[in-house]
Amino acid sequence: MSLYDPKTTALISIDLQGFIISRPVAPHSAQQVIENTAAIAKSLKAAGGTTVFVTVGFSADYADAVNQPTDEPIAFPQGGLPAEALREPPEIADLTPDVRITKHQWSAFYGSELDLQLRRRGIRTVILTGIATNFGVEATIRDAFAHNYAVIAAEDAMTTFTAEMHAFACERIFPRLSRIRKTADILANA
Repeated sequence: MSLYDPKTTALISIDLQGFIISRPVAPHSAQQVIENTAAIAKSLKAAGGTTVFVTVGFSADYADAVNQPTDEPIAFPQGGLPAEALREPPEIADLTPDVRITKHQWSAFYGSELDLQLRRRGIRTVILTGIATNFGVEATIRDAFAHNYAVIAAEDAMTTFTAEMHAFACERIFPRLSRIRKTADILANA
């Protein structure tokens, strides 16, 4: 039995952009996540699938950013994020996604037209990749599951800030929301 039908499947790549890929990550390097995401995108597109590239972005005054009090608030530079912080790596920038989404929350679904764009294209299965496993990727996986999409978590095409954080999400959370596969398994299906 095949893992997915490429024609009703979308790759959703989360936050592969300058200020996120430049952070120290584990267990997979940012470069490995980028390369695996690009491989899945190319293979899926060739088989008739859909690609969705999601990045985080805010207005220069951050009026559209979440700003409630937390114990670990995110500090943003004055005057907005610089252009290099938003720039995608060449391996991703050279691809042409079917859909581009700018998100302002962890989940790519919240406050965006992602669900609308997927449904209009007849998408039933989503493959998730990106950084960080237990933040933007996990929030999007949770919402994809809640929106009744079949979810495939590409374990070696996502990473986070520690190997332990990644393992917890992949071993404890994702099995209840998705099927977890390596890039090679995903590519073998297309």
